[in-house]
Amino acid sequence: MKAQRTHVWRGWRLVVLGCGAAAAALVLVVTTGSASAQEEQAPQFDSEYCLGCHANPGMQTTLPSGEVLDLTFDVAAHEASVHGPYDIPCVLCHTDVTGFPHEPLDVADLRVWTLERNQSCANCHEDEAESARDNVHAAALATGVREAAVCTDCHDAHNARKPVAHTPEVAETCGECHGEIYQLYEGSVHGEALATGNRDVPTCTDCHGVHDVGGPSQSEFHLFSPQICAGCHQDKELMDRYGVRADTFDTYIADFHGETVVLFEALAPGQETNKPVCIDCHGVHNIQSADNPDSQTFKDNILGTCQRCHPDASINFPSAWLGHYTPSADNALLVWLAGWFYKIVIPVTIGGMLGYVVLLSFRSRRSRKEAARG
Repeated sequence: MKAQRTHVWRGWRLVVLGCGAAAAALVLVVTTGSASAQEEQAPQFDSEYCLGCHANPGMQTTLPSGEVLDLTFDVAAHEASVHGPYDIPCVLCHTDVTGFPHEPLDVADLRVWTLERNQSCANCHEDEAESARDNVHAAALATGVREAAVCTDCHDAHNARKPVAHTPEVAETCGECHGEIYQLYEGSVHGEALATGNRDVPTCTDCHGVHDVGGPSQSEFHLFSPQICAGCHQDKELMDRYGVRADTFDTYIADFHGETVVLFEALAPGQETNKPVCIDCHGVHNIQSADNPDSQTFKDNILGTCQRCHPDASINFPSAWLGHYTPSADNALLVWLAGWFYKIVIPVTIGGMLGYVVLLSFRSRRSRKEAARG
C-alpha cells in the first residue's frame, strides 16, 4: 500500500489511504483532543448523508449572474465514470462543506464555480496537476482568460471520463473550445481517416500533449515540430500500411532546409530559426495528401507555398527541390549521377593526394640519407 496522504481543511484532517486513479478510503479525525472526543465531534458527512438531498432531481440554485447551478448528483453517471469503482466521499472534493445547512455560495457565476472546484483534482492527481501547471491553458488563465480549459472541462466532474487515445472523442473534446480548428482537422487527411475508425492517425493530444499542452505560441513547439511528425512518419511498419514513404524525415534533414535547422539548433539550442519545418509547407490542422488539389504541396499550389518565404520565386523555382525523394536512376537521374560522380571523384582525389604526400615523404627521406652518406 502506498503511503497515506493528508489534507487539512476547516480544522479537520483528511487522511487518504492509498492513491491511484482515485482515493480508496477516507478517514476524518479531529486535529486535537482525545480519541473519544474525536469520535463525538467528527462530522457525519459520508456520501450517503449527502445523497439524501443531492440525489433528488431538480435541486438547483441561481447565482448572482442569473445562471442556474444544478445541484443534483447523478449517481448512475458517477458509478459509470472512472471514479465509480472507488468509494470516494463527497467531502474529498467539496472540502469547504463543513455543516448543514450549508453556507451560502460565494460565487459570482458558473465559471467561477468551475475554477474553484477544479483545484480539488490536484489532491489526488498531483503528477497530472504538476504537468499542467505550465501549459498553454494555465498561462492563459494566469493572464485572465477564464475560458481556458481546466481539468473538469476535459474530463467532466461527477461523470469524469478518461479519453481514449486515437479516437474521435479526443478531438471532439478539444473542439468544444477550439471549434474552427476542429473543423479544419475534420477535413484533413488525418481527421477524415479518424472518422472512419482508423486508430493509427494522430489526434490533438498526439501533437500537443495531454496535460503539458503546447501550441504554436511557443517557439519550441514550432522548432521541434518535425520530431512530432517523425513520430509516425519514420515508423516504417506504420507507413507501409498506407503506401507512404518512411524516409521523409531523413530527406528533410538531408536537404538545405532541414540541414540549416539542425545546424542552427546545434549553434543556438532552443532558439527559433527562419527556415521552414514540416507544418510551414504541409499546413497544421488542414494537412492534405500531396496529390490532393487542396494541399499546399500540390504541384499547382507549391509555388505559392514557396513564395511565403521566397517572394521573388519564379514558376521554375519549385522544380529545383527534389521533394521528399532520395535521388535515384528513376527519379532525378542527373542528380543521382552527380552524386555518384562525387562519391567516386572525391575519394580518388583525396586518396591520390594522400598517396602523393606519402611517396614524396619517402623520397625526401631517401634523398637526405643519400646526401648524408655522400
